[in-house]
Amino acid sequence: MSRKRGGHDRLVKPPRAVIDIGSNTVRLVIYEGSRRAPETVWNEKVAARLGRDISTTGRIPQEAEDEALAALARYALIIQDLGIDDVQAVATAAARDAKNGQEFLAKVAALGLEPRLLSGEEEACISANGALGAFPGAHGVVADLGGGSLELVSIHSNECHQAHSLPFGTLRLPAFRAMGGFEQRIHDALSEVGWAATHPGPLYMIGGTWRALAAYAMRELDYPLTDPHGFVLSVEDADRMAAELVEAKPEKLTQISGISEMRAGYLPDAAALLRPLLAEFQPESLVFSSWGIREGLLYSRLDAAQQARDPLLAGIAAFAAVRDSHVTDATLVSAWTADLVEHAKPGDERKRIAAAQLAASLRRVEPNLRLNHAVEWSLDKRWIDLSPRGRAMICAALVGALGRTELPDRLRVLASDEDLREGMTWGLGLRLAQRLGAGTRESLSHSSLRREEEALVLHLDENRAALAAGPVDKELAMLADWLGLEARVEVGT
Repeated sequence: MSRKRGGHDRLVKPPRAVIDIGSNTVRLVIYEGSRRAPETVWNEKVAARLGRDISTTGRIPQEAEDEALAALARYALIIQDLGIDDVQAVATAAARDAKNGQEFLAKVAALGLEPRLLSGEEEACISANGALGAFPGAHGVVADLGGGSLELVSIHSNECHQAHSLPFGTLRLPAFRAMGGFEQRIHDALSEVGWAATHPGPLYMIGGTWRALAAYAMRELDYPLTDPHGFVLSVEDADRMAAELVEAKPEKLTQISGISEMRAGYLPDAAALLRPLLAEFQPESLVFSSWGIREGLLYSRLDAAQQARDPLLAGIAAFAAVRDSHVTDATLVSAWTADLVEHAKPGDERKRIAAAQLAASLRRVEPNLRLNHAVEWSLDKRWIDLSPRGRAMICAALVGALGRTELPDRLRVLASDEDLREGMTWGLGLRLAQRLGAGTRESLSHSSLRREEEALVLHLDENRAALAAGPVDKELAMLADWLGLEARVEVGT
């Protein structure tokens, strides 16, 4: 199939599409950019609710099937018109459990799609791969709540281990609650998943309804970030909020940003499920993930070397490359400013490289927009495997790179004063590196920046001595003053 649009980067890293035929929604997501940290460029769904009658009739209702097939026909045309060759279509609990599920999938295939029906265990493991891709080194239990089922998977050593699928999807929970004895029924089912109760680590929460719970918690706790991905909630707070949500009115929940009308309707039942889940498993905490089955499909196809790539640096490299900012230059700048680091902690070097790339990207933005972009890129844009502390330090670095030392108040909720000071030091160093010779490799390769007792010394080769004039003196003095040092320029071989 020939491509209809795109340039060099699109051909080198062609777009990928995933069609997720779930019990609740039928969704098309198109990804571009880094394979290790793909970026969503199109995300469309219809709430067909294919699994809404499985508990009563055992069938996919005709109107739900019609709505789903109409959406899938649209998706097939979009994919064709965009010239996307790499397409994965998967179907989960509704198609798996319905008496007419195979008939429905045959109609999907007639649209030119090739739907793959996942078993409960396959669905669980693929969702868990999404968590593994999003949280390298994750060790705990994945709880993926869909419309038709709850998938539980143990993860550690970058692999999925035990997996179990339970029929407690959001579309089925109302019927279970109406029967009475709901909590005991959940406890009885969970007692059969003994490995999960003894598995150390957090619960990794996957699914749109869990993310709606995160939105509720973030509002209740006045959390300073906007993206639920990576949000960590204590078990005590989760149980307290679940008790509140069990009796909540959906119409009031929709007033909270991040909770749609559909998810507001599911939240009370999901909260009722969560309480016995917490009591049975007693996890360390809850970690919310925006990566799930769709991203798991992409991650599971990567080879070991690709999976081992740093997703933060991979994502930032793809984002910054279109702004003519490259990781090679960022690494050089990071090395040039290394002597400024006062309180190095494990993982901080990758944050300094990320900050250097984003700071270089800011130069491509109009001056009046740079501060807003600095805050939005660091705090609100979705980066994979970046902690709230890391976001705050990168934000401080970007603000410093703009020549400012006043930070947004919300950063102090995310990181210590020492961490923020460290990030600001990175940023002021980045600014000096940029000012020295417009950020060129030549200017950095023929100079060095180092601490010497009570002085901050900028050393220049003789053939670069002229660079010390103009704004460089000012930036060096500002950085030295910030560090409580004397500024000095030396020229020589």
